[in-house]
Amino acid sequence: MDTYATLMACAVDADDPTVLALAGVIAGAFERHGLDALPMPGLDADQTRRMFARWFPGAGPALGLAWLSWSAPASGRREEPREDELDDLVALLNDHADPHAGTPDEANCVAHALACASLGQNHLWQDLLLPSRRELSALIGHWFPRLAAKNTHDMKWKKFFYKQLCEREDLFICKAPSCGVCSDHALCFGAE
Repeated sequence: MDTYATLMACAVDADDPTVLALAGVIAGAFERHGLDALPMPGLDADQTRRMFARWFPGAGPALGLAWLSWSAPASGRREEPREDELDDLVALLNDHADPHAGTPDEANCVAHALACASLGQNHLWQDLLLPSRRELSALIGHWFPRLAAKNTHDMKWKKFFYKQLCEREDLFICKAPSCGVCSDHALCFGAE
């Protein structure tokens, strides 16, 4: 069964970057951990059910997801080795959520998806299975516009998130006093 295709067949809007990103993270999690575990650490069964109802109505039964009937918040929870990192990323994103973009619950789902994908090995837009960085920028601009506005030099999003986390902790570990003179400038700001 192609989980991503099933999610997209049930999607409320197959062109919406939010839907595409959530489908990418959910499908990737199900491929790695199976359908019996909740797809995103930090979201309990009730939150995950609401996410499915909001963006992928009918996908749960179509995929045969056993946790749909669970009532305990911790049921099907999977441990993530970098859970503290996930928590920090989710907090950063939620602190910048736009209340006009959607409900706090919806923004929290998007924050969890972005945080989970930030732990991936590729560019963030690739780990979200988005077609390009343009959709990722639109997604972040919609849900977290104050955070997006801070990325004034168009730094790659994953690097930007981690830079923001370091600044929150007053950690400055760059090799140079400014990005413009750093030998890694192309890695942070170059084309993807």
